[in-house]
Amino acid sequence: MSLKEDVLKLKKEKNAIILAHYYVDGAVQDVADFVGDSYALAKKAKNTDADIIVFAGVKFMGESAKMLNPDKKVLMPDLNADCPMAHMASKAVIKRMKEEYEDLAVVCYINSTAELKTMADICVTSSNALKIVRSLPNKNIFFIPDGNLGAYVKKQVPEKNIILNDGYCITHKRVTLKDVEKAREEHPNVPIIVHPECVNEVVEATDFAGSTSELIQYTVENSSKEFVIGTELGVLHEMQLKSPDKTFYPLSDKLICMNMKKVSLEKVYDCLLNETNEVFVDEEVKAMAEKSLDRMLELAK
Repeated sequence: MSLKEDVLKLKKEKNAIILAHYYVDGAVQDVADFVGDSYALAKKAKNTDADIIVFAGVKFMGESAKMLNPDKKVLMPDLNADCPMAHMASKAVIKRMKEEYEDLAVVCYINSTAELKTMADICVTSSNALKIVRSLPNKNIFFIPDGNLGAYVKKQVPEKNIILNDGYCITHKRVTLKDVEKAREEHPNVPIIVHPECVNEVVEATDFAGSTSELIQYTVENSSKEFVIGTELGVLHEMQLKSPDKTFYPLSDKLICMNMKKVSLEKVYDCLLNETNEVFVDEEVKAMAEKSLDRMLELAK
């Protein structure tokens, strides 16, 4: 049998489910029970009846799955696959902000460590951040850890006082305005679409910004037969599957998340076969952090 067939057989034998983020390698996406962005995967993890969850993504995703499913075994193909942005907020700064602003909600992007989530009032993803921030009763919002997504929300929700953190996605930050200008020259009249984790000047210079799932949906529904894509290149796998008659050009060849690419089909098979790389979250941390996750799932319905 092929490695893909081995994984599928093993998954069935162990009553396991494989959740894969759009940024991992296409071969891993092909064996997954569900491929999605961080919000969709969080919901799927909450609702599964599998005994084992294999999370093909980065560390914070495995933590979130474990917090939402404390009685299930959560495995990760590579425990060293981490998200630098997930660590880019200071607990000391959060405490200071809470002291400085009486009416403050700490809104934490799901791309964050479990420790940071303990400091949050609610979590958000790129697909529900606007809806959730608008729905909060608080006037003051401290948005952590991603300053670029925070800036995107701030522009869309001017009625709130949104205070930005200085974190960023190291992959999306590589995209520059020059990349956009070059794409306009090389592909005139072709829509350029980007993730709001890109810097603000890039977002403003393009035709559409949205979460990973929103970008995919845009390419499905838009009548154009060509698109320039400004997000992690693993997304092109799903875009091509959904729209085989369309052509996709990367906005930059630097849009590769090396942490997501640590997840391989071989590692998926090994961790499932040996049930290694199990994710554990401290009970006290879990109790505090899961409140912000549960509140997100509730408000985002």
